[in-house]
Amino acid sequence: MTEDHDDIPYVEAEPVAPGPIAMPRTPVEPMAPITSRFLFVDVAAQRAKQLRRGALPRLAELRPNPETGERPDVHIRLERIAMEEVEQGLVVYEVGTAPKEPTA
Repeated sequence: MTEDHDDIPYVEAEPVAPGPIAMPRTPVEPMAPITSRFLFVDVAAQRAKQLRRGALPRLAELRPNPETGERPDVHIRLERIAMEEVEQGLVVYEVGTAPKEPTA
């Protein structure tokens, strides 16, 4: 068995131009304002985690250009971006119901 790869043709790859990128989904109507500070912190923390993992910001001034895909320079911490998105009602969330107490 030989390690000779001379029989495999070498093909030069052409650079691929970036196509339009999908914009982040935003709710049609803003979500209701959150009155509980604990719920606000929980929703904002989950959104910050999404942003850290690569989700696109939903704030209009931080969205990438749809044609070129260029992202604006962000000088704000992701936690602050998440808080702004929650304050503006751009983050969809659901509040679950509390588990029922077992009756004896």
